[in-house]
Amino acid sequence: MNIKAARNLRRISQGLFLILFLFLLFKTEFRGTFSENSQENIRLSYPVRIFLDIDPLAAVSTAISTHSLYKPIIWSLIVIIGSILIGRLFCGWICPLGTLNHIFSSFKSDKKREKIINSNRYKNWQSVKFYILFGMLAAAVFSSLQTGLLDPISFTIRSLATSIIPGLNYIMRLILDSMYATENSFLQFVSNLGYKIFENNLFTFKQLYFHNSFIIGIIFLTVLIFNRIIIRFWCRGICPLGALLGIFSKLSIFGMEKDHEKCTYCDKCLIDCQGADEPIAGVKWKSHECVLCFNCQASCPEDVIHFKFFPKQESIGALAPDLTRRRLIISLGAGFTLFPILRAASGLEKNYNPKLIRPPGSLEEKDFLARCIRCGECMKVCPTNAIHPTLLEAGPEGIWTPFLIMRMGYCEDTCVLCSQICPTGSIWEIDEETKSGGENGNRVKIGTAFIDQGRCLPHAMDIPCIVCEEHCPTSPKAIHLKDVTVIDRNGEKVELRQPYVDPELCWGCGICEYMCPVKDKPAIYVTNVGETRSPENRLLLEA
Repeated sequence: MNIKAARNLRRISQGLFLILFLFLLFKTEFRGTFSENSQENIRLSYPVRIFLDIDPLAAVSTAISTHSLYKPIIWSLIVIIGSILIGRLFCGWICPLGTLNHIFSSFKSDKKREKIINSNRYKNWQSVKFYILFGMLAAAVFSSLQTGLLDPISFTIRSLATSIIPGLNYIMRLILDSMYATENSFLQFVSNLGYKIFENNLFTFKQLYFHNSFIIGIIFLTVLIFNRIIIRFWCRGICPLGALLGIFSKLSIFGMEKDHEKCTYCDKCLIDCQGADEPIAGVKWKSHECVLCFNCQASCPEDVIHFKFFPKQESIGALAPDLTRRRLIISLGAGFTLFPILRAASGLEKNYNPKLIRPPGSLEEKDFLARCIRCGECMKVCPTNAIHPTLLEAGPEGIWTPFLIMRMGYCEDTCVLCSQICPTGSIWEIDEETKSGGENGNRVKIGTAFIDQGRCLPHAMDIPCIVCEEHCPTSPKAIHLKDVTVIDRNGEKVELRQPYVDPELCWGCGICEYMCPVKDKPAIYVTNVGETRSPENRLLLEA
């Protein structure tokens, strides 16, 4: 194939995979209803987690942290084998974050030619991603899975799902509503048409709000902006998946061969290089940095550069020559040291954060942290906007892992979408019958509700209110009412129905806290005590 045709094919591949990635991300949202007649249809229609299933870093790190293999890992073998045979094709042709970095890097720059050439030469700091990889894998050995923080697939899904897409949704609603408010018939027509088009295909126009989304969004935008300073900054110096695939690519049978004698040192290959992998003659090619963009060969006027199967090995350099033994030991040692520091700070052995309510089906906390890759898929799919990314609620070890904020949403009684979409099994796959307890009644519990009688209207203020009891979905209801007669401050009798919680029936859905009319701190709230996933976190331990 003509090399320019191959470069164009790469561009088409990048575009198609980015569109597919965004399409599946937008479809990671339940658009149906929760009526009794539609319970069997509470499923997503598309394989929305396919990019996570083929992610080698998620597969390898989770296998190390759990000391076991999970079923979807077989899909990641496609990328691993492809990298061994061809090189970092995934980074240059498929990875959505790599494509976004490429797009932002490709905008016209005011940099002088010499600065562009110098910035595209290999730099020692590019080996940082290998140290990050080894440090995170070392921590994974002790079941502390941190790769999801910087894994490009998890990082992109989490950033877009919790920050960028909700922001775009807000802007689209603002624009369309403003057009409709003009009372101009044409603009109102366009507004209605926009709602129909976008609501059926992209946005549901249900505004979602996520805890700490501002921080997540700023980090994501900063990464994109840095590409204006250093081409594919993330890919070159940060990405642990790129480092992993770079190691696999050292075994590749496909690579670059250079005719050093023909080179006129015009430096056109360096100007267009995306990976800073030294395509120029006179130096060894860094195969572990090349993302197979083919820009160098397509721009070479002397036909010096050739990509072929079984290239001459004298053209290929060693894997990250500046990965010294001392630095490697330091990075591994940092990963080993990170585990006890994070685990001690989290206090998993002794204290639970009472508001750390994990999604239904979640594993016990240690096992959960050994599997969760912080992808944010469960947050995106939650139809009630109840699942949010933690900051320090789960300790520093659990940053960006999912937890429920009942004041912002609640756990729908018949919904198990979060367990269906989890790619690593940190949220175990359950069905509606398992969640509800079925015939045996042993339902999944995520917590227990408690009433603050000092804030509850019937208890503290002699004001009638039965909102929590009305919305309680359990049968029989976990919230029951007691008829009482009280004397108000005027000396008059008031008939009230005061709510009480039966902890044996309550499973912690949080709809009572969500619907409570008392603003600020609600009069009824849910904590994680009694959760099914922990045999120790109980209201009262049995003798």
